[in-house]
Amino acid sequence: MLSAQDRAIVKSTVPLLESGGEALITHFYRMMLSEYPQVRPLFNQAHQASGDQPRALANGVLMYARHIDQLDQLGDLVAKIINKHVALQILPEHYPIVGSCLLRAISEVLGEEIATPEVMSAWGAAYGQLAEILIGAEAAIYDQKAEAVGGWRGARAFVLTQRVEESAEITSFYFEPADKGPILAAEPGQYIGMKLLLDGEEIRRNYSLSSLGTDGQYRISVKREAGGRASNYLHDQFQVGAHIELFPPAGDFTLTASDKPLVLISGGVGITPTLAMLEAALATERPVHFIHCARNGAVHAFRDWIDGLAERHPQLKRFYCYAEDDGVSPAADQVGLLSQEQLGHWLPEQRDLDAYFLGPKGFMAVIKRHLKALGVPESQSRYEFFGPAAALE
Repeated sequence: MLSAQDRAIVKSTVPLLESGGEALITHFYRMMLSEYPQVRPLFNQAHQASGDQPRALANGVLMYARHIDQLDQLGDLVAKIINKHVALQILPEHYPIVGSCLLRAISEVLGEEIATPEVMSAWGAAYGQLAEILIGAEAAIYDQKAEAVGGWRGARAFVLTQRVEESAEITSFYFEPADKGPILAAEPGQYIGMKLLLDGEEIRRNYSLSSLGTDGQYRISVKREAGGRASNYLHDQFQVGAHIELFPPAGDFTLTASDKPLVLISGGVGITPTLAMLEAALATERPVHFIHCARNGAVHAFRDWIDGLAERHPQLKRFYCYAEDDGVSPAADQVGLLSQEQLGHWLPEQRDLDAYFLGPKGFMAVIKRHLKALGVPESQSRYEFFGPAAALE
């Protein structure tokens, strides 16, 4: 446990982190990724280049420092970090590397006048405390997944059994275990980690599971991203019969059992985890309103499948909003951006509901504001980021 003096010193650095935390973390990543190639596969270089990853970690470090004496105030931040770590298979041996680079960055960026021996000692103890919390929680999850029916630890070999083009941009990939054994049941909304070897370089990625996997296989549905190494490899080169290593399902953005009306709102490829949520919800009598926004009909994935579900399940109402009409695809219920007024018409009359929404960051920020203005309790309005977490303000 940190001493009172250590906690006070760490909290005293909060103003410095508020003004210069992103620069500090950018220096940290540059140093660590250049000097420790063994950790490079754990980080998406696109998120490094965009600044999203340094920004997210800088915010996490700031939150930790700000609440160093009341860690319960961090809310679900720790759980999200743990699940991301589990999906990528972060291990105890990675923590000393991160810790040494973080302390060096603090020292080099802040300078010796600010990064005194007392400050460095306090931050060393603070990082040690955080590492201990994360390592312990992650070990428990690794054990739990290894011991569960169909579970495993680390990487497991799978085979690509099927590819399906769902839209002009999204393709689904189906995986079965190479050992023909059972697979770990995933909760609706979780994602799977994968290990790829591209041009001799290992990279790791997380992709949402777009089905419940009750048929003994996992399905992911991947959007081709401009310049995306992993997505373009999967779309262009990854063919049926190929082997791949997958990590067990992880993620805390999962469908909670409830008898309240369920609203699933997605934009673009944000539809993928909502599909598994929809499957699970339709196995109950729970009313479901499924709202999907796409650029146009050509890039709208799974429309026929959802329409078929709506015909068979009276509890399901579905609504589609296209930013533009391509003049070829079936019509949407609304053309243009989803307004607060239109969303209000598509929501259940009862606003004591559970809403889950995913999509591009700007889209989610708008949906969050709309739901709040329309009277949906904020505690029942849930969202997830595909990449590093960010503020939706």
